[in-house]
Amino acid sequence: MTTTRNVGFGCALLGALACGGTAAGAAEQITFVSQGGAYQQAQTVAILDPSAKKLGITINQDSIPDAWPAIKTQVGSGKPIWDVVDTPTGNCLRGGEQGLMEKLDFSKIPNGAAMPEAYRSPYSVSYEFYSSVLAYSQKTFPKDAPNSWADFWDVKKFPGRRALRNHPFATLEAALMADGVAPDKLYPLDVDRAFKKLEEIRPHITVWWTSGAQSAQLLNDGEVDMEMAWNGRVSAVAKEGAKVSFTYNQGILQSTSLCILKGAPNLATAVKFINEAVDPVHQANLPLHIDYGPGNPKAFETNVIKPERAAQLPSEPSNAAKQALMSYAWWSSPAGEAAEKRWASFMQK
Repeated sequence: MTTTRNVGFGCALLGALACGGTAAGAAEQITFVSQGGAYQQAQTVAILDPSAKKLGITINQDSIPDAWPAIKTQVGSGKPIWDVVDTPTGNCLRGGEQGLMEKLDFSKIPNGAAMPEAYRSPYSVSYEFYSSVLAYSQKTFPKDAPNSWADFWDVKKFPGRRALRNHPFATLEAALMADGVAPDKLYPLDVDRAFKKLEEIRPHITVWWTSGAQSAQLLNDGEVDMEMAWNGRVSAVAKEGAKVSFTYNQGILQSTSLCILKGAPNLATAVKFINEAVDPVHQANLPLHIDYGPGNPKAFETNVIKPERAAQLPSEPSNAAKQALMSYAWWSSPAGEAAEKRWASFMQK
């Protein structure tokens, strides 16, 4: 269910006038949509409020866990009410291919144009990064912890209860790396090989988790000894005292991106906002409030992020170099969509 936020998010919501913007600028506005919760609160403080103040615009906020159905409905109606969406990168690419997203003019988004080509597409620009990592209990593995997906698959050397995500994203990549495929040689995915490798580990999977909260609980409660999990979820329970850790080695680096709905009511302002949202300093502010890495790698050159904090983040260059960058282009291709459908059959066996 979509929740429109009318109060509670400070400058970004109250608008430029309330926060010191100009009267002329206050006429400009956008509606920005994200995924709610602590994440949206963090980006409000780190990125949305500063961007609204600097541009002199009003940023109205909405939140929804999965924006994809609403994107299709809004654009299909011919009268979308959202402008900019923060959503998994695959939604931006799929939406672009289906005529649901505006093609971005990067000459008007210089901050985005300066980012690595792998971090942007004709319809999107990376906004933040997270990683699917191998996490484990330090009680079970006080030393010689598993450090690769091959270790995860090695039930003799590393006995214990295991969990994987009930979703093909990252799981197929992990299976292929367990079978010896290098992180930079994954795509196009050898789907047959990945599912064959998954059949090997299936008898040892205690739980196929379906939410990040569930994965964190499994580790926190000691229900599993190792699992695939999102880095932020693991670090959150570690801060609460759980004896757990993870490795970025062979992690799968994933992102959400910003994209603009086709026919957005405030297109020109939306483009200006996207450029501001990926400004290196704004981007550097985000990990000061939540365990997500900035989408713009130049954020690490601003000196806003201290070295000890940078070392914890999935998109920090040396951490990123250890990982596989998920290809959303492949996952949004016919082969990727077929792999998603095959996953449902795999789980029903």
